[in-house]
Amino acid sequence: MNNELIKRNNIKIYGKGSQPIVFAHGYGCDQNMWRFITPAFEKDYQIILFDHVGSGKSDANAYDFEKYSSLKGYANDLVEICTELNLQRVIFVGHSVSSMIGALADVERPELFEKLIFIGPSPSYINENGYFGGFSKEDIDELIETLESNYLGWSSFITPVIIGNPEKPEYSEELRNSFCSMNPEIAKHFAKVTFLGDNREDLPKVSTPALIIQCHPDVIAPVQVGEFVHNQMPLSKYELLDTPGHCPHLTAPEQVIDSIQTYLKN
Repeated sequence: MNNELIKRNNIKIYGKGSQPIVFAHGYGCDQNMWRFITPAFEKDYQIILFDHVGSGKSDANAYDFEKYSSLKGYANDLVEICTELNLQRVIFVGHSVSSMIGALADVERPELFEKLIFIGPSPSYINENGYFGGFSKEDIDELIETLESNYLGWSSFITPVIIGNPEKPEYSEELRNSFCSMNPEIAKHFAKVTFLGDNREDLPKVSTPALIIQCHPDVIAPVQVGEFVHNQMPLSKYELLDTPGHCPHLTAPEQVIDSIQTYLKN
């Protein structure tokens, strides 16, 4: 067991099964966001939870601005985690930006993965040349400018939008607290990498079967984006959940559990 790696990514391993499920959180989140999902899989699988470097209780001192200037830095970490822990036939579950991190890891090392599950994936947030990402370039520029000048204020504004369930303010509050617990410089850097990235050309290279879980309405990754990801990945299935927002694993966990379990049985 690589203790340095365990500390770097705050890795937790438990569960009674042998096949590993690796859960990867989204931007500004941490592994605790999976707490409503993992109990359903503990009996039959080995659960692997971790925090991306700079998030949650990871080792923030390991954050390298050059390494993490693209999602490939995080994808390399994911490959390293799977390799060092000697994980085989991995089922990968990624939320939001971690979907693209998982896609990049699969392109790099497809033999590690048996199935991929992407919740609210977006390969590019910016509308461009007939592609609909949900935001204009001006929208994203303004978003980046706001978070650069007032990260805490931006966090308070954006988290209810991300959750998309005004009747469940406790999750907006949880997400806001998670955002605000990050080192602001790391948070700003990761946000720019997330919102300015473009991984559309990587999707057709993903060779592992995948499930795309989409919510509606989802302001962050609208239905057209989920459909695009599905259409670009030759071995993917697509499921539209009957719930709003970008974090169904918090706001509608039963639907997410049912989707994953049904997919894994087939």
